[in-house]
Amino acid sequence: MKKTKLNIAIASAALVAAVATGTALAANGSSDGSGSTSGAEQTRAEQAEQKKPSAIKADGSNVFPHSLDFDARSNTFLAGSLKRGTVSAVSPDGKVRTLIDDPEMVSAQAVLVDRERDRILVSNVDYGTADRSRKNAPFRVAGVGSYDLESGKQDWCVDLTAVTLDGKQHLISDVTVAPDGTAYAVDELTPTVFRIDRNGRASVFLQNDLLKGTLDIPDFLNDVGMTAVEWVEGNQLIIAMADGSLVRVPVKHPEKAQEVKLSAPLGSPTAGMRLLKDGSIAAVSSGLLTGKPAQIQRVEPRDGWKKATVKVTDTVEDPVTSDVTAGPDGTTYALSGGLADLLAGKPNDGFSLTPVKTD
Repeated sequence: MKKTKLNIAIASAALVAAVATGTALAANGSSDGSGSTSGAEQTRAEQAEQKKPSAIKADGSNVFPHSLDFDARSNTFLAGSLKRGTVSAVSPDGKVRTLIDDPEMVSAQAVLVDRERDRILVSNVDYGTADRSRKNAPFRVAGVGSYDLESGKQDWCVDLTAVTLDGKQHLISDVTVAPDGTAYAVDELTPTVFRIDRNGRASVFLQNDLLKGTLDIPDFLNDVGMTAVEWVEGNQLIIAMADGSLVRVPVKHPEKAQEVKLSAPLGSPTAGMRLLKDGSIAAVSSGLLTGKPAQIQRVEPRDGWKKATVKVTDTVEDPVTSDVTAGPDGTTYALSGGLADLLAGKPNDGFSLTPVKTD
């Protein structure tokens, strides 16, 4: 039986400050002036500092986003709200405005910008902590909505519980889209992948024991499974499991799904992924269970994603970092949405985006 007690205890990560120091040689009458820093060197250093991406402190109080995406054309992040069920547009200076406010959306978890079709795909969930929640019946809402990228107007919103009719708890943790516009959504609490066409017609794409959850989050959820999904070259889905494994699903032959052979498992729980330009994946692994800084890991495929090499490229001090996305000028940002406060029933004054390295 799933646990729905929402007073999760999370250890605080120790903040470590690194201070760089250096020495300079004084000329002290030296005729060659070798101890001085040239103006050119100072200029290069200043330029490098100016190009370094800055952390973004978003001013959206009590939004509590779990995931986000970036629209390069408008230079705007789109972030879902677990608390309000809305989707907010976030500018690089941290200003937040509501773009989507759909009464059908209880909690907005996954957010995906589909610029090819000028829409935003959003997964509908219910942890029992949102303004629109059924407090005594969490995880009974599961759906995906499509919204106009400019106006935020709903195109459609499909109820995936009506597709399965299994009476089980569901949590649509992530959604991806193929080049033909077909969306694929993964369920964190059952081993089910849904297929949704461009008009919002949904069906079960795959149910497979490989996708069963095995990770327990004490006093919150048991048997947590699929947490993120990406469509990759070769017409395949790469699905991240909470336990740190990856599963490869050929879209034309989903029955041939198999676990990706990794050089090392991803950190657990794996929370979010971003497909990089070279076909690799950047993943963020939360420190939810350890209280340690979240890890950013690069997953480089081999043999058509049958195998992959994993390496840690960065960390984020906030343990409960839940997603990673593109940013302006080729950057990558990790999202810390204040989920610990949400689960503890505490308010907050905003959320943060931290620039991270992916290679």
